Amino acid sequence: FINMFCLWSYAGYQSLDKANPISFEGTHLTYKGQKILLGEKAFFVDGQLSDEEASKHPYVFNDINKALDQIQNGTEKEPMTLYIAPYVYWIDNPDDPTVRKPVTGAIPYGRIVKCNWLTFYGLTDDARNVVLASRRGQTQGAEGNFTMFYFDGDGIRSENLTFGNYCNVDLEFPLLPKLNREKRSSTVTQAQLIICNSDKVVARNTRFISRLNLCPFDSAKRILFDRCYFESTDDALCSTGLYLDCRFTFFSSKPFFHTLGTGAIFLNCDLNVLTGKRQYLTKAGSPVTMVDSRFTNNGQPLYLGWTQDPTDDLRCYQYNVSLNGQPIHMNGDKPCNTVDMTGLPVLEAYRVEHKGEVLYNTYNLLRGNDDWDPMGVKDKLMAIERETGRNLTAIPTYLRITPPEASVESGVSTAKLQASLQRFGRFEVNEPTVQWSIDAQGAALVSLSDNGGKACEVTGTNGNDATQTVVVKAVTPQGLESASVITVAPTYLEAPAFTSLPVLRTIEKGILKVDYALNLQGRTDESLITWYRCKDAKGGGAIEVAVSRLAQPEYTYELTVADVGYYILAAIAPKHLRCHPGKVEVACTKVPVTTKEVVKKQVYETNFQNFATVRQPEIIPGFWTVDGYKPLGLDEYDWEAPIGETWYYGTGIDGMKGTGLVQATKGARMLYTPVTKEVRDMLLTFVVDPGKQAGQGFGSPTGQYLELYIKYDTRTLSGYGLRIIRTTKYHNAVDFILMEYTNGVAKEISQPVSAVCFRTGCTIRLAVKGSKLTAHVETSTELSEPQDATLSKVVDIQADILPTLFGGIGIQHTGSAGASATMFHRMKVEWN
Repeated sequence: FINMFCLWSYAGYQSLDKANPISFEGTHLTYKGQKILLGEKAFFVDGQLSDEEASKHPYVFNDINKALDQIQNGTEKEPMTLYIAPYVYWIDNPDDPTVRKPVTGAIPYGRIVKCNWLTFYGLTDDARNVVLASRRGQTQGAEGNFTMFYFDGDGIRSENLTFGNYCNVDLEFPLLPKLNREKRSSTVTQAQLIICNSDKVVARNTRFISRLNLCPFDSAKRILFDRCYFESTDDALCSTGLYLDCRFTFFSSKPFFHTLGTGAIFLNCDLNVLTGKRQYLTKAGSPVTMVDSRFTNNGQPLYLGWTQDPTDDLRCYQYNVSLNGQPIHMNGDKPCNTVDMTGLPVLEAYRVEHKGEVLYNTYNLLRGNDDWDPMGVKDKLMAIERETGRNLTAIPTYLRITPPEASVESGVSTAKLQASLQRFGRFEVNEPTVQWSIDAQGAALVSLSDNGGKACEVTGTNGNDATQTVVVKAVTPQGLESASVITVAPTYLEAPAFTSLPVLRTIEKGILKVDYALNLQGRTDESLITWYRCKDAKGGGAIEVAVSRLAQPEYTYELTVADVGYYILAAIAPKHLRCHPGKVEVACTKVPVTTKEVVKKQVYETNFQNFATVRQPEIIPGFWTVDGYKPLGLDEYDWEAPIGETWYYGTGIDGMKGTGLVQATKGARMLYTPVTKEVRDMLLTFVVDPGKQAGQGFGSPTGQYLELYIKYDTRTLSGYGLRIIRTTKYHNAVDFILMEYTNGVAKEISQPVSAVCFRTGCTIRLAVKGSKLTAHVETSTELSEPQDATLSKVVDIQADILPTLFGGIGIQHTGSAGASATMFHRMKVEWN
């Protein structure tokens, strides 16, 4: 009677996918001629079923979350399997207005699943027909990088379905259009899919859809993507993935942040590039291998590189890679980073050709120490091994030298390099056989001592004055390469002696020069000259105001009104390129600086090369306050004002070109307190390079902004300024807003202008004239016309203000450091 009831109840059942019919008979399914008995480890899920229909059997569900509530651990031979009929299944309710927050840590998850050997199996051939969905991201329905799943367990598998975060992508479901859903926002944000603590993960015929930070099974130890499809922008792909017969659509230029361990591998993949003139794979240089893979774009010239700023130690591998059908050598600007595996034995770690058949060697790559063979190719490979005598199943794929960079002083210190060899997945290979070498130029600078093949000692033999770099390379018989960059200094000499002690003199009105003489023996002076303001001629209360950088002694010091009343002291640490700094000698003015000695009384300008970045938290007229600060209004964001060094002068990354002044940490602040007590009008000009290259300026729209202060009282934190902030409105633009500050409380006094000009070579002019505050922003970077008509290429905004007598200026950065920082190249202040 019960069986007859079930047959009657489900006689009208029909899958949404008519091309892949499912026979559902209550206690079991029939799919593609296979009878699937439902039970404790075999659930059926179909969103078409009503609650009443689903409740008639304990292993039938119409909600994926209800099914996940009932799962139990499977085994490798008998996995816990969810058989999922075509439908859209929301892991997180898209209609719930509640903002998702992290329970622990920094990431809010839609669903945390603790289960071993769990399989998601879509009952369709078309992966688009079964969709597991969410619709939240950073600041868009969540605090933090919302992630649909966290899996804790080995043996997770997916087949014939889509994992999609539709925060920034429209969900289109042709089988049942009423299930379509518009994206939450067009502003691309971090909207993630799956992070896992898992090994032996397989995704087959699975689609992964999102944009920024896709995260398809991110952090898996070993994972195979077989015939999968990926859509993403940056920081997106699984950094340990083996991608076989997969397809990709890249909407921006760095789909990996970095790869981990032995890297990521592409075998017979198709990669469609929708970005501009340059496409990279990693943001931070790390190993990638590409075999039999094809890039395509719109036919315009395209540079393909492993990473934007590759270091000399990076090695990536390729074989048979093409762009629009033409062979291409990756990283053509720096070919040493690429190992072409053509003709090398290591190629068979990835690809075995035998009797006209090509077999991708996934067994060698994934076997680990437990003989895992998810593609079932072991027997074929073992048969070829027996027939040919070649090793095909235990071939290493990664050679690493540690340390990747080191320094030696010729005749004094050495560098000990160690080689380690690994199979894919970070499995160590004992006793590597390695050949060490250097090029002809390096042979004159170092000598190598080979210690049994797996270690090498580098001794400097640099007889020149200049410190130079040498690349030490290691190669295995199979063709694996690695390198270490060695900085080779000559034997350091004693610092040059003073033949004439330092004295200060005025070389022209307003400019002091320190004169001294050293026994340089024909070498160039690279002395470290530091200038101080002091309270007396003995150097009392000295505060650093200018330093020497880039091996260029700061011989002169231009007096400003801030120096009036102070003694000026120059401290010289003698140095040339072949010594460490020697004993410091000083020279100090005999009397304080007077107003008559100052020429540029109303102007201050700097390129920051001699800027003193040492922490100086005091508010003192004529001095920079250099510290860290968390402005009012950011309490909802979990970070504290930094107390260490907050700025540095040097090189940056990505959009930052050359050298300049850069934030070392979130919350970096600089305030200048003028000595002039009454200031009428002001003009403030900056030239800056944001690290972000797409115009978004900052890492995320989580209270991350740059503020430039003008007519500012540094004691009360009151005055005016310009805020440049990333918002949730755009992922390729920032908002520019004029601000008023009262005791640290900020208030907008203009409408925001959304613009794309916060790019490399950005000039910002902020002016106060009478009761008018104006800002003008433009960039030297060539900009295409924005697709959104509301976005501007140039910013011109103004606001009416109440005139004050304040004359302070300042810089406040609340964004992340690193690639999200901003480099300051020049600044000019004009007071009236």
